Amino acid sequence: MTRIFFYQLLIILIFASIDVSAQSSIQIFPVKTDNLNLFDKVRNRSVPIALYLPITDRKIRKQKLVIFSHGYGENKGGDYLVYSYLTENLASLGYFVVSIQHELPTDSLLAMTEPYYITRKSNWERGVRNIHFVLNEMKRLNPDLDYEHLSLIGHSNGGDMTALFATKYPDLADKIITLDNRRMALPKSRHPRIYSIRSSDLPADDGVLPTSSEAEKYRIKIVKLANTKHTEMDNDANAEQRKEINSYLENFISN
Repeated sequence: MTRIFFYQLLIILIFASIDVSAQSSIQIFPVKTDNLNLFDKVRNRSVPIALYLPITDRKIRKQKLVIFSHGYGENKGGDYLVYSYLTENLASLGYFVVSIQHELPTDSLLAMTEPYYITRKSNWERGVRNIHFVLNEMKRLNPDLDYEHLSLIGHSNGGDMTALFATKYPDLADKIITLDNRRMALPKSRHPRIYSIRSSDLPADDGVLPTSSEAEKYRIKIVKLANTKHTEMDNDANAEQRKEINSYLENFISN
């Protein structure tokens, strides 16, 4: 009887240790933030960025870089800071996260007349140059990051910039995730991997999203949120909305 009890106890301990090991494999880091004002000499342009970094005593091997692009903020500034619920969450999972301030007070305002693909193209092109500049600066300042698995995320107009970047430079990013971009078409390609999280209220322009057959052919993942509006994807999102968006982002980036 004693021997049977011993084996039962041993089995319980083995399964308990397996469960603890599985849980501890997902490490959550505290996060630190920093703001830098980069300067692009070629364009004579300031490019403010916010860094969201995991705090750890040990260097994270092959740490992956995520570059985030904010939605249109009417050039008032500070919009690169208003998605901290998702940038901090990604940093807590070990990612090196950079959020770019794309708009400066001296920039022309975003065009509000159609066709947007034409009237907003110069704005997106500037965003693409910002992303490319920041990427090169990160390579110079942090050469040990994993640049083969770069992820780009953008909301709304920032999502349009992200889609254009992937169209122009398909080999530079491993994955792109747009949060309700509505004007610039997602590239029809298997590389980079393409994901898009859609709001519950605003449709995309014709041709922006792939057809069902195109999505299957190019392995593009489109997810529509049932209870999150276009303007509720930044820090205005409530706790449940944040949880849902972060869950999708974590899944997309890690797989």
